[in-house]
Amino acid sequence: MFRQFIRALGPVKNRLSRAVAGSSGGEASGGGSAFERNCATKEQQLSDTLKRSLPGITYLSVQDISGGCGAMFEVSVEAKEFIGLSTVKQHRLVTETLKSEIAEMHGIRIHTAPTPKEDK
Repeated sequence: MFRQFIRALGPVKNRLSRAVAGSSGGEASGGGSAFERNCATKEQQLSDTLKRSLPGITYLSVQDISGGCGAMFEVSVEAKEFIGLSTVKQHRLVTETLKSEIAEMHGIRIHTAPTPKEDK
């Protein structure tokens, strides 16, 4: 259910991010701006770090929500490691994993959920 909710919000967030970044106008190049390329590498770096630290991840989404400058990210994680932990402890696991990356950011939004048990 958590994954479906996050996926349903994806297109809306992308449209809003593009509108805020001002990419409706001048930049028609296929590769995107330098900010967009830098953002993609930071998103990939954060994803790789989380995947190494939490091998039980079943869903992961990392998005730049700063309008392209890479100063603020939204991270959604669903992992087996979160089973039985409070939300605060789940967030602590993520922030400890990304400690050095967070030091370079303006802010981060974290959404976590334990991997649901398959009872069907």
